[in-house]
This record gives sequence, C-alpha cells and structure tokens, in this order.
Amino acid sequence: MIKTEEEALKVCLELPFTYSDRPFGPEWCVVRHRENDKIFAMLFEREGNVWMNLKADPIAAELWRNVYPSVVPAYHMNKTHWISVILDGKMEDEDIKRLIAESYDLTAKKKRI
Repeated sequence: MIKTEEEALKVCLELPFTYSDRPFGPEWCVVRHRENDKIFAMLFEREGNVWMNLKADPIAAELWRNVYPSVVPAYHMNKTHWISVILDGKMEDEDIKRLIAESYDLTAKKKRI
C-alpha cells in the first residue's frame, strides 16, 4: 500500500529518466524529468498524511475526484490541470501508479513530428 513519501517516490523514480530534488525546502519533494526538468509529482505532508500533486487531464481529473474522496483539487497548484492524491490507504495502488504515469506522460518533452 502506497502511504509514505518513500513508497510514492520509489514508484515515481522507477519511470525512465527521472530524478528528485527539494527546491522548496525539506518539506516538499519534487520529481522531475531529466530531459526537460518539468515536475510531474510533488510530495509533501499535510493534515497527518502524505499528499502528492500530479498533473491530470481536466476531464479525467474530475472523474477521479468523483470516484475517490482521496483525490482533491491540487494544493497550491492550478486546480484545473493538477490534482492532489492523499495517500491515506483508501485508494488502490494500481490507480495511484496510473495517475503517476499519466502525470509523467503529460509533462514529458513533446515529440516533434
């Protein structure tokens, strides 16, 4: 069950060409793409739980918020394009991993055709 910063960070860093840093101090861990330095996940503690901000398609974000009470409009981010996932054990790990992967894809360097 993904409930800690370490567990969530491990999932994020398993994606190709990623790294983590703490540009906002020790309280916030961000995970970025090496190729463009864009953030795709932000981990922090709030209200006794670890939270993770992830980029999301606006329509999908609304659906996720309707399915899981642990998915809320993003804390300190654009509420249309970002969500917060509260890692409180009420969400399936596979769904958390799917949201991480979608955020990773949405923030990846755009391929030129």
